[in-house]
Amino acid sequence: MYRDHLLERIQGEFAEMPGMRLTFRQAQRLWGLDLPTCRSLLDALVGMGFLIRSPEGVYARASADPRTSKIGRFALVGNGQ
Repeated sequence: MYRDHLLERIQGEFAEMPGMRLTFRQAQRLWGLDLPTCRSLLDALVGMGFLIRSPEGVYARASADPRTSKIGRFALVGNGQ
């Protein structure tokens, strides 16, 4: 249940701020998460296709609109491969 709440919270924040870009450490600090929990949540959101992760490790919201997603700079890595 707690995990679902955190997933919804993270999705909500990325949805409210579509241009938000965070490194892993920034995300961990923003949501006050320990390393394994943060990694698990971000990996899950990448796996769901909600987030994308750049080769440099920056997380951003995935978008179906190629004009706004900047997919060219944010290649899918990790679970999204």
